[in-house]
Amino acid sequence: MRMRPTLSWTPAEDLPPGSTDLEPVADALSTGGVLVLSGAGISTESGIPDYRGVGGSLSRHTPMTYQDFTADARARRRYWARSHLGWRTFGRARPNAGHRAVAAFARHGLLSGVITQNVDGLHQAAGSEGVVELHGSLDRVVCLSCGAFSPRRELARRLEEANAGFEPVAAGINPDGDADLTDEQVGDFRVVPCTVCGGILKPDVVFFGEAVPPKRVEHCRELVREAASLLVLGSSLTVMSGLRFVRQADRADKPVLIVNLDPTRGDRHAATRVALPLGTALTAVADRLGIPGQQPDP
Repeated sequence: MRMRPTLSWTPAEDLPPGSTDLEPVADALSTGGVLVLSGAGISTESGIPDYRGVGGSLSRHTPMTYQDFTADARARRRYWARSHLGWRTFGRARPNAGHRAVAAFARHGLLSGVITQNVDGLHQAAGSEGVVELHGSLDRVVCLSCGAFSPRRELARRLEEANAGFEPVAAGINPDGDADLTDEQVGDFRVVPCTVCGGILKPDVVFFGEAVPPKRVEHCRELVREAASLLVLGSSLTVMSGLRFVRQADRADKPVLIVNLDPTRGDRHAATRVALPLGTALTAVADRLGIPGQQPDP
């Protein structure tokens, strides 16, 4: 029997309530060496929903798993039809106040690094450099046969040509760039192969049920070892890919601070969880630290 990946988490213990006190976050940043670990919650204010918050996409949508994608041609057609449509929405998304605040903290020398679980590229668009994309990026495509990489915009052009007139209206867009379409809307959408070997193309992202590349995990572990503290922004920490770094920091007696509206799987490892919207919270922290506010993109 195929095991399904962990998509939800229910607390098995009473967790401390969230706080609205931003002082611990400001104090940690003021001393520097803060490693940021961000999740889908930081991008909700850019119009990209999260997975598990109020109205999160998991309430209506089961993400594609690596096992289904590789084993079922129909699943791949459904995925690429939905992702092709969702990609257009992702391309229009712009960094919000939370992304801009993280970039500002880095420019002022307060961060030791940024790890993101997101695949939307919004940290980089806001000006953050050296971001570790834990789950990859929708900007790239990889062939599962020959390993060749190519830009997503090139694939988008090929899919446009192969599916002239494909203009369904999606019910919603998900954090993985997957649009909500019915099977009827997917229809006979045509998937295109690798231009190098004719193999199966996959976005260069880690699907549910797929392992993060070991070298990337070790790089992140090294960042945790070098950091003075860990600041989690907008992640429920439900899946082990992010939770492991929270546990590592806790074992090393490094302060863990979480800013997330809802309880997280890492709360018992944290010194505090601030239950405020990311944009509001991080802008307020920047103000406390005397860091000039960042203007939205024109």
